Amino acid sequence: MLLFLLTLAVPVSAVTLADEPEDGDGGKAKTRHVLALTWQPGFCLRKPKMPECAQWPEGAHEPTGLALHGLWQVKKSYCGIDAELKKRDRSNKWTDLPQLVLSEETATRLSVAMPGVASGLDRHQWLMNGTCHAATAEDYYVRSLEMLDAVNASAVGALFDAKAGKVVTKDEIAAAFDAAFGPGAGERVRLRCRNIDGEKIITGLTIGLSADEGELAGLIRGASATKSKCDGGLLVQMAD
Repeated sequence: MLLFLLTLAVPVSAVTLADEPEDGDGGKAKTRHVLALTWQPGFCLRKPKMPECAQWPEGAHEPTGLALHGLWQVKKSYCGIDAELKKRDRSNKWTDLPQLVLSEETATRLSVAMPGVASGLDRHQWLMNGTCHAATAEDYYVRSLEMLDAVNASAVGALFDAKAGKVVTKDEIAAAFDAAFGPGAGERVRLRCRNIDGEKIITGLTIGLSADEGELAGLIRGASATKSKCDGGLLVQMAD
């Protein structure tokens, strides 16, 4: 049986947005895309009845590191999707949506890297966001998985692994992004937290990107700086 290990969390700060931030080269930066990653144990503490959470005790793959939530273009969605299919997607019955055409390798990787596949999250993200990024779901998810792998293989992934079961601060996460992707990268990250039973729990983060193609470090630093509502919190750990 899975147990959630809880400790005290840190307080929340007010959110503000930087006005006309500059990129690392002194030019005006702009966030055009967002990569959203999930800390799955925190998400499952909030929504334990979701299929991707309930299935773990039955022997399904338990994700390591941050998990993929989605990659989207700012203020653009459902590209080329007809009204009826859009309506079906918005009903939130995502497992009823058309199954994606993916290679066996990509489908297998995605089932582990995006636990929400169990709820049809992969189908929803493709319709709502992927259609604005790529011609095929295969291309969209190969690119998304490349970005996820780059984060998890970096100082950011190492920090999340080391801090599992402990409190981690926004400043620590920002410093890890700076170390991994260059000075200022941490200013392009928003931490996502939830107050659960009096504890501030980290559920994931979002990373601003200036584009969806190119080296991840440059894409992050070319995005607008931002500030997070959350100053840090507990990285819930799941243990047998």
